[in-house]
Amino acid sequence: MSAAYLEYEAPVVGSGPAGVIIASRLSENSARNVLLLEGGGPSYWVTGGREQPSWLAGTNLSRVDVPGLYSTIYSNPSNNLLCQNKIRAYGACTIGGNSAINAGLFFEPPASDFDLYFPTGWKHADVAPAIARLYATQPSTNKPSLDGLYYEQSGYTAAQKWLVTNAGYTELDLNANAAKKTKVFGHPVYDYSNGQRGGPVISYLQNALKRPNFHLQSGAWVQRVVRSGGTATGVVVNIGGTTSTISLNAGGRVILSGGALKSPELLMKSGIGDAAVLTTLSKANQLGGLPASQWINNTAVGAGLFDNPNTFIELSSPAIQAYNYVYDNPIPSDASLYLTKKSGPYSFAGGSCSFWDTITHSDGTVAGVQGGLGAAGYQDYTNSMTVTMNIYGTSGLKSTGKVELGGGPDYLPGPSGSVYYSNPQDAQDIATFIRRLFDALPGTGITPLNLNQTSTVAQIVSYITSGTPYTRGQVNHWSSSCRIGNCVDVNTTVIGMKNLHVVDASIVAPLTVNPQFGVMVAAERAWELIKNLK
Repeated sequence: MSAAYLEYEAPVVGSGPAGVIIASRLSENSARNVLLLEGGGPSYWVTGGREQPSWLAGTNLSRVDVPGLYSTIYSNPSNNLLCQNKIRAYGACTIGGNSAINAGLFFEPPASDFDLYFPTGWKHADVAPAIARLYATQPSTNKPSLDGLYYEQSGYTAAQKWLVTNAGYTELDLNANAAKKTKVFGHPVYDYSNGQRGGPVISYLQNALKRPNFHLQSGAWVQRVVRSGGTATGVVVNIGGTTSTISLNAGGRVILSGGALKSPELLMKSGIGDAAVLTTLSKANQLGGLPASQWINNTAVGAGLFDNPNTFIELSSPAIQAYNYVYDNPIPSDASLYLTKKSGPYSFAGGSCSFWDTITHSDGTVAGVQGGLGAAGYQDYTNSMTVTMNIYGTSGLKSTGKVELGGGPDYLPGPSGSVYYSNPQDAQDIATFIRRLFDALPGTGITPLNLNQTSTVAQIVSYITSGTPYTRGQVNHWSSSCRIGNCVDVNTTVIGMKNLHVVDASIVAPLTVNPQFGVMVAAERAWELIKNLK
């Protein structure tokens, strides 16, 4: 890194969706020198990513750019994209963060999520301008193939009969009807652009890179925030094996956007967190010599960690035709259709439909539940007539965990064991959802293979909480580990600090939908608040 850039008004740590958006927005002020720090390396072709299967040779496409290669990150993992010995969980450490490896699902949360689960200043009326700006900046579509056709839709057609005809669901445009999340069904919405993976790297980041006051540094692993009491003065970063301190200019602010596992880790290693954890870190020389008198003791750092508990149910029907996405050697006509027209099966991640319902409790509280059909079966059920139904619990669930640091020498962050089903109500809610779905199966020709269609709610609870390849799955939608009001204030300022912020999934409460849209909204809203702070 050039010595000319060793002081900044706004170092942003982490180039996931939130980090890219907040850094880009802050750089719109030409007087503010903004530095976006990313520990990993390139991902999309436009960022320098060059990892690609042989059938993409000669194109300006990396594996990240092709939506249909999404699922191959599991069968053909990438050392260039995934976190290697940086977190004790599955995730991306690359430009774009998890938006470079996920399916790209882009569902607007219902207004009720903000009004029920977020504090004053973050209600739906407060974030509405942020939502509008997001839509204006970030392209999205529920018809990703550029020829205007839907592909691999046998699962959609079968689910349409099952859910709409038999179960009374309403088929609709999901984002155009974002408030409706009880018995609704439709085509998934993706943040794709021009037939390729989109996201903030393609929209916000490309705008920011045109500004002389914006700088992106990859391969930069931030170790901790340097601070004097409640004032952050810089960050300690390792770039290419060399450790140095990037200092803040007068009036500068450090923004942590490393995600719901990494940001709490950095707070703890900066002397902010549970006193017992800080004591352990201090003894292991992880706090940079910060004395105990300078610690900010706050047990809310890392607390409330959430992920959607998910269950795979394998569904078989003579009317279903499975489709297997592969990294190398796809069906030649499908490869050609994508390469020549950005169309066909490889123009989307493979999900044929998404649907939602709600479970109302006796006290009037509501839990959200969500499902979707994939393109093929899983594990022991992979014949040509089988696809996987993925069932989530969403907003209103009661189980949470916390971010825990493993042992030495690096004390890496990971989830505690209480994230899933630590409150039995969650399993009851999800099992009730599955039972409702099964009640509507007669006459559809669809048969569940790994869970008996006649199972009672109690039997379903027992199954989904057991340890099998189909149950207790980690979706890795980590969120909520630095909640507004407890870990940060309404302006996203870390409690006890003057100029240190967290802006990422850590501050987002559990949502009724996949969290990516909500994380982007949080970054847009945080920019509104931070830019006006003195």
